[in-house]
Parts: sequence; C-alpha cells; structure tokens
Amino acid sequence: MTTMHLFTTLTLIFASLISHISCAPMIESRDVWDPPVLYPHAGTVWFVGQFHNVTWDTSNPPADGDITDPTGMISLIKGGTPLAGVGGPSDFNLGTDDPLAKGFSILDGRHQIQVPDVGPGDDYAVVLFGDSGNIGQQFTILK
Repeated sequence: MTTMHLFTTLTLIFASLISHISCAPMIESRDVWDPPVLYPHAGTVWFVGQFHNVTWDTSNPPADGDITDPTGMISLIKGGTPLAGVGGPSDFNLGTDDPLAKGFSILDGRHQIQVPDVGPGDDYAVVLFGDSGNIGQQFTILK
C-alpha cells in the first residue's frame, strides 16, 4: 500500500468517526421540580365522599419554566403503601396505576378530588406527581 493510499484510508476512517460524533443528539438540561404538598397536612380530617382541594406550593418553579413533566397526578397511600383499587395498586409504585386525579398542570397549585370509599385511618397521605413524587403529611380519613 502506498503512502498516499494509507493517508486516504486513514482520512476516510477519521472523517467517518467524526461524522458520527457530530450526529449525536444534544442532551438538554431540564429542571426537576417537586413542589411540597400543603394540604392535606397533619391534623386534617376528611370524610369519605367529600370533595377537597389538594394544594401544593407553586411559588418556586424553575426560573426558565423548563419543567421535565408539567402534567400532574395525585394518588392516595395508607401507611406508606399504595391502596389497591383506590388511588393505587397494592405494589410499591405509589399509586400510578389508579390515581385519584391526573392530567392537570402541576403549575395549577391545587386540584379537586373526591375522598374515596376507604376504611378509617390516621395514616393516609397524598402523593403529588409531576416531575417527581412528593408525599404529603399523614392525615385522617373517616367514614
């Protein structure tokens, strides 16, 4: 192989490698935002069948407004475990299969839900999903 052929071959290989690098997708930086749940809070008592607004703090969203997932979802957990068939399945995915509410903007700051028909207890909590899951304080549900 002559020096010219070797140079041409190496140049083509190098150009081929560089073209693959320049075609790589750009990774965009996005902000993960987990607004804290304000209501219900410790000491709150809900009754089955009532309507309540789950509220969360929207005072500090990402400055550029670039939220990874702005679509909200609310689930109910009891004793740290999702409820089967009521705001969550019996496994540990925090109720994403059967939420109390979904499809609203996480920037709304509140969303109305109806208290499901569950047994009484003082260890219920709501989980607010958007960018990430944020579990509120434990509260009471009565019949």
